[in-house]
Amino acid sequence: MHPEDKMVFIDPFDIHFMQYEENILGTIGNTPLIKMNRLTSELPCLVLAKYETFNPGNSVKDRMALQMVEDAEKDGRLKPGGTIIEGTSGNTGMGLALAAVIKGYKMICVINDKQSKEKIDILKAMGCEVHVCPTAVAPEDPRSYYSVAARLAKETPNSVHVNQYDNPSNTKAHFLSTGPEIWNQTDGKVTHFVVGVGTGGTISGVGKYLKSKNPNIKIWGVDTYGSVFKKYHETGIFDEKEIYPYVTEGIGEDILPANVNFDIIDGFTKVTDKDAAIYTRRLAREEGMFLGNSAGAAIKGVLQLKEHFTKDDVVVVLFHDHGSRYVGKIFNDDWMREQGFLE
Repeated sequence: MHPEDKMVFIDPFDIHFMQYEENILGTIGNTPLIKMNRLTSELPCLVLAKYETFNPGNSVKDRMALQMVEDAEKDGRLKPGGTIIEGTSGNTGMGLALAAVIKGYKMICVINDKQSKEKIDILKAMGCEVHVCPTAVAPEDPRSYYSVAARLAKETPNSVHVNQYDNPSNTKAHFLSTGPEIWNQTDGKVTHFVVGVGTGGTISGVGKYLKSKNPNIKIWGVDTYGSVFKKYHETGIFDEKEIYPYVTEGIGEDILPANVNFDIIDGFTKVTDKDAAIYTRRLAREEGMFLGNSAGAAIKGVLQLKEHFTKDDVVVVLFHDHGSRYVGKIFNDDWMREQGFLE
């Protein structure tokens, strides 16, 4: 054998260079797509889950939280040593807390009392000052978490109320990151995007990006009973009779956030509190996916949309957050029985 005929084998583990992020914020984004199997076996299409719990704060909200902070820094609203204030159902507060810790800001979270104890404890663990407000009051009531957050921002020197509901940086984050990731991960084959709607940033940002690549892609929102989105989208009427307390966390609203771009959305489907809870449990037991309450609503929404899918479709459903925030509720048999969700 001639020397030039010898094969040279390079062991990839012998190539030495360090790989690391400068801080935890560098790990936000680039979450995986995971094929759904058992729960979607009766659907004709491929269903892929955009699995956002891989973000460092365990939710999709890390993306827009960082974007809102960075944009506030750039335009001068957020100054060194300042305080970030936000009304949150927990996940945005966590994302903002990550940014606050790394960048040296104080953090005040205003949360409503229907959120899980785990969410409140997590925010406190991250150094947040937490104010808990009643859920069953009108948005304009001075006790509501919208009103309390706005009041605290006025009373606190060198502070900024980032206001995820109306802040365009929310939608921007998903147009710049989540949308392109889904397009690239599906090689442009995505035909439907399904996601729970709360502040509206995810559905509007992802929807705008995907439709810019292919206007035939359908964008579906998952709503909950007690929320105004579905009827408003279909009729243009903001019907206060639609509003009543509901258990499902993270989706639905009794207001119309500026970030909900109804022109981008092709339709809504509503999921009951009971179905959302039951399917959150089924995700864990049948798919090995330990997820939050809104994921159960999202996958049930996909199943309810069955008639809209064909064998050639690629449906992407986004799962917002992690099951660890719901151990005392959705994954607690006593709580489930109290709600009438278990026999």
